[in-house]
Amino acid sequence: MSEGAVSVAVQTEAYYDSDAADSFYSEIWGGNDIHIGIYGHGSDSVRAASSRTVATMATRLSDLGHDIRALDLGAGYGGAARYLAALYECRVDCLNLSQVQNETNRRMCEEAGLASRVRVVHGSFESIPADEDTYDVVWSQDAILHSGARERVLAEIARVSAPGAQLVLTDPMQTDDCPPDVLQPVFDRIHLDSLASPGFYRKNLQALGFEELSWTPMPEQLRRHYATVAAELDARREEMRERCGDEYVGRMREGLQHWVDAADRGHLTWGIFHFRRP
Repeated sequence: MSEGAVSVAVQTEAYYDSDAADSFYSEIWGGNDIHIGIYGHGSDSVRAASSRTVATMATRLSDLGHDIRALDLGAGYGGAARYLAALYECRVDCLNLSQVQNETNRRMCEEAGLASRVRVVHGSFESIPADEDTYDVVWSQDAILHSGARERVLAEIARVSAPGAQLVLTDPMQTDDCPPDVLQPVFDRIHLDSLASPGFYRKNLQALGFEELSWTPMPEQLRRHYATVAAELDARREEMRERCGDEYVGRMREGLQHWVDAADRGHLTWGIFHFRRP
C-alpha cells in the first residue's frame, strides 16, 4: 500500500474513533446505519431512510441462506450485518477501521442475540484478512470513497470472493462527466483528491472478472440525505455543540453544505451497484 493510502487510512481511523465523530454519527447520522438513506415522499427521519437503504440493497441479492458467508466492508455500527444475519440466518463478517464503532457493533450484536452469526473484525479493506474465495456476498455502503487506494480495494474484493459471489455496493461518487477541480471543497473534507465514478467501478470490476447485474442511480437521494442531516444538525445544534464541540459542529455543517451544493450542480451521484463473479 502506498504511503498516501496508509496516511488516509490512519486519518480515517483516528477520525471515526474520536468522541466527537462517534457522538455525531450515533446521534445525528442514524446510529444503527450511518449511510445514505433512501427517502420516501414524506418526512422520513435519517434513521428510517438509512434502514430502507439496507432493505433495498438486500432485495438485489439472491440465494441467501444460513450457509452463506457475507463480508460487510466498512461496516460502521453493523446495522446491515445484523439485518442480513437476522433475516437470512447467514454468517456475516464486519470489517471496519474504527475500534469505537466495532465495540458498539459487538455490543449491539450481543443484545440482538446475533453474536454467533456476526463477527466483528478490526482492519482495512485495502488488506482484507481473509483467504481467497472465502465469501459468497460482499457488501459495502458508502465506505470505499474513504480509501486512497480504491483499485486495491476492488482487487481485494475479487480475491476474497468465491466463484459465483455477489457484490452489492453504494458509494458517493462524482459523475462520469464531472469537470476537473469543481469538487475540491468536498475532497478537502474527506482528505482525498478524488471520488470514484460509476465508470470507475464498471471498468475496474469488469477487468477483475465481475459481471454487472444492475445499476440503480439515485443522485436525488444523496442530495436529500446530506440536506436532511444538515437540517437535523441545525435543529440540535446546541446539544451537539455540548457533545462534539463548537469547532467540530461548525466544520461538519460547512462540509455537509459542500455536498449539497455539489449535488445541486449535478456533479455527484449515488446508487446501488450489483455485480456477480462468474
